[in-house]
Amino acid sequence: MEHVELARAETERGDVVLRRRSSDTAADVLELRVNGVFVMDTLETTSEIELAAQALDLVERPASVLIGGLGLGYTLQRVLADPRVERAVVVEIEEPLVQWMRDGTVPHGPALLADTRASVVNADISMAIAEARSTYDLVLLDVDNGPGYLVHAGNETVYEQPFLAQCRDLLAPGGVLVVWSANAAPGLLGAMRSVFGEAEEQAHDVLLQDRPEQYYLYLARRPVTQV
Repeated sequence: MEHVELARAETERGDVVLRRRSSDTAADVLELRVNGVFVMDTLETTSEIELAAQALDLVERPASVLIGGLGLGYTLQRVLADPRVERAVVVEIEEPLVQWMRDGTVPHGPALLADTRASVVNADISMAIAEARSTYDLVLLDVDNGPGYLVHAGNETVYEQPFLAQCRDLLAPGGVLVVWSANAAPGLLGAMRSVFGEAEEQAHDVLLQDRPEQYYLYLARRPVTQV
């Protein structure tokens, strides 16, 4: 399998690499790697899309959406496909990735980010959540590979009760938090249940570079009225 490097940037957290690989079953595939770890590609985007789709189905009027992690834009694309969405804010810590989406290095990026409902904030998700001054109907988190397969060790706090409580407080009543994970994460499920009272795990079958795998979504809703 041939890989061609399209772009590389060194940041304080490590390298961010976009590369293209040939595929026997599809057009050439773009692959994103961060700090030497595979993050996602353009061939298998099911769970990134489901991250948005499942949440959108749970809220009657998802006018305002916060997405933690830009990736290659598939979660944002699904959010913007819903005409009920009036504002979608993406928080992405890696500025080079945002630039590659804007300048066409990622071919579908410029059209996606041209949507006037979308804005991108170049920041750490923990800081962005802590400093947010408005509420959201949906908060969708895909900032790492999950608590059991971290790209950056510092992201472990994203899956713990204090940060999850901040996300809950950022949600409008009835709003939904969805967290993506590459592996089953019982500790995350327990933390979300402690914070929200109830939470759900969903397993999604995917084909990752011709290997059958499962990715996981964890969903919780802020009660309409607090007890």
